[in-house]
Amino acid sequence: MRTLVLGAVVVTGVLSIGVAAFQAPQAPPAALRVIDMQKLRDNLYVLTSSTPGDNTKFSGGNVSVFITASGVVLVDTKLAGWGQAMLDKIKTVTTKPVTTIINTHTHGDHTGNNNLFGTTVTIVAQANTKANMEKMPAFKDDNAKYLPSKTFTDRLTVGTGSDRIELYYFGAGHTSGDAWVYFPALRVLQTGDLFAWRDAPLCDRANGGSCVAFPQTLAKGIAAIKNVNAVIPGHSPIMTLKDLQEYQRYNADLVTEARAAMSAGKSVDDAAASIHLETKYPGYQATRVKAAVQVIYDELKK
Repeated sequence: MRTLVLGAVVVTGVLSIGVAAFQAPQAPPAALRVIDMQKLRDNLYVLTSSTPGDNTKFSGGNVSVFITASGVVLVDTKLAGWGQAMLDKIKTVTTKPVTTIINTHTHGDHTGNNNLFGTTVTIVAQANTKANMEKMPAFKDDNAKYLPSKTFTDRLTVGTGSDRIELYYFGAGHTSGDAWVYFPALRVLQTGDLFAWRDAPLCDRANGGSCVAFPQTLAKGIAAIKNVNAVIPGHSPIMTLKDLQEYQRYNADLVTEARAAMSAGKSVDDAAASIHLETKYPGYQATRVKAAVQVIYDELKK
């Protein structure tokens, strides 16, 4: 039987998300690294995410813990430095070994503990994500063995029966390889950072992301994946399909307004200051609007 490799992981290297890279936040002392967990179904738990930017608590994105007949499937693996806390929490709900990891995309707050499970664990990702991960310092040299060993282009099924997981790719958005992860027996969809928060998206152009394509990519996924009762976002509490549909409309409006501002000759600063989608979409923030508008302008100029 495969066993979990336990141990603390020291944060190393640089986590690159967005237009510029920033230093990965230093994890707090081991005794203070506690990850909350939410039971979503009898065999599906979510290791929740704290708010990005809080360096004392930020453990990385939401992680699904799917307990199957043959073992545990993890969707994403949080930020390096939080591996032991993640494993300790998993052990409170199952003694089964982790047999499969699905990485929704390349960023280190979703792939940071791939190395904790040895080389017998199957790691799955969209083909573009594997290519993006190959550029990361965390997966160079001997650590290349923790890159995905199985990839897909548009669709892949993992497992069978009630343990089946369906993986989809519908185009660029947050990166060039964002996987949609659907648990059909549970009617649960995990989006990674294609739906991270109620705010403008982070579109990582260095890894093939596109704010212009973002709403179309979301629309394709919403149209193709049916019977969704719960949505696990990248960095927010559990959402609904209606929330995801609203996020798609928000992104479509954001691109429309940015296009109009650019056509009117407005600067990025003036365009961002003139866009107030949070009034149309209650509960939304505007902290990332300027960065998204900059990406849209950059894309449209080309």
